[in-house]
Amino acid sequence: MQTVFVTDVFGIIRSIATCRLTGGNRDYIVLGTDSGKIVIVEYSADKCCFERVHAETFGKTGLRRTVPGQFVATDPRGRAVMMGAAEKQKLVYTLNRDSAARLTISSPLEAHKTNTLTFHMVGVDVGFDNPLFAALEVDMEEVENDQDTGEVLYEKNLVFYELDLGLNHVVRKWSDAVDPTSNLLVSVPGGNDGPSGVLVCSENFVVYKNQGHPDKRCAIPRRRDLPNDQGLLLTAAAVHKQRNLFFVLLQSEHGDLYKATLTYADEQVTSLQLRYLDSVPVCVSLCILKSGFLFCASESGNHGFYQFQGEGEDEESPVCTSELFESGDETVVEIEPRPLKNLLHVDDIDSLCPLIDSKLVDIEKSGSPSLITLCGK
Repeated sequence: MQTVFVTDVFGIIRSIATCRLTGGNRDYIVLGTDSGKIVIVEYSADKCCFERVHAETFGKTGLRRTVPGQFVATDPRGRAVMMGAAEKQKLVYTLNRDSAARLTISSPLEAHKTNTLTFHMVGVDVGFDNPLFAALEVDMEEVENDQDTGEVLYEKNLVFYELDLGLNHVVRKWSDAVDPTSNLLVSVPGGNDGPSGVLVCSENFVVYKNQGHPDKRCAIPRRRDLPNDQGLLLTAAAVHKQRNLFFVLLQSEHGDLYKATLTYADEQVTSLQLRYLDSVPVCVSLCILKSGFLFCASESGNHGFYQFQGEGEDEESPVCTSELFESGDETVVEIEPRPLKNLLHVDDIDSLCPLIDSKLVDIEKSGSPSLITLCGK
């Protein structure tokens, strides 16, 4: 891999997402930062740099829990963007193009709710229906303490927000309780590409949820040496979509990769399967390229670039299905980490992140000090 362009941002990027206008051939990058603005940039191949398209102010600078920017979600059809704060505030912007085919952005529409904590947010693929966004939320007014055990009791909800393009208004369309350990949402392709909805990733299991659809719950295959009382969380995800085919790649907090597939007909999901694929270093983000490569932005150390050698559909790969849960079978499917089988390590991008400490030391006593850094977890 070759680095095409690097730039200093002189700030903190809290969240990042891409969007492409309907019928367009160019991707835009939407940034949630500590600047108190929604920033949209595009890459210019001619100038070999990022060009700012829009920078609209909506709040104060800094990392504030009530100022949007912690979360950014885009409509898969490129019609809207939602910016969310950790607490209370959510803003929705409508995207369009002018007569010169340049990207335009509307004034923000508020979708605030007081005393609400947001844990994650994604855009839901609903084809060309009104844009829909999903969020994991907790109402702080309903949080209670158990007087006997002192345990904090609360209910976490999956909430759908709909942008009515005709009325130019945002409404809370649907809400449903989820497991309190839920931490990650993954948008499922919709329209002509899939059944729509979201995957809700929780401790030890994944649930497919959609409005008016029964839940499909599937356990996560566990490492054989994990204690039974230790939970397992999924921390990163990527969706690969082709014509008449899609799958979701999920990664656990231990680095294990799982391939999630859905069996469906006429937008009705009948089965959810999780199959062990391979194990790579723990990532903060995954990106599947249409050319058959996987980029892993590592949590610590070098970033990895891999090529798919297989789809993990062989009989030897451990698999969990939602049918096992529905039948009452609670047998834990165990996995044993192995050398790469379905992925081929192609290249690395050097990275010292995260830097823990740095010292200027003259080790050789030559009068020319060296910079010694400590990185890793």
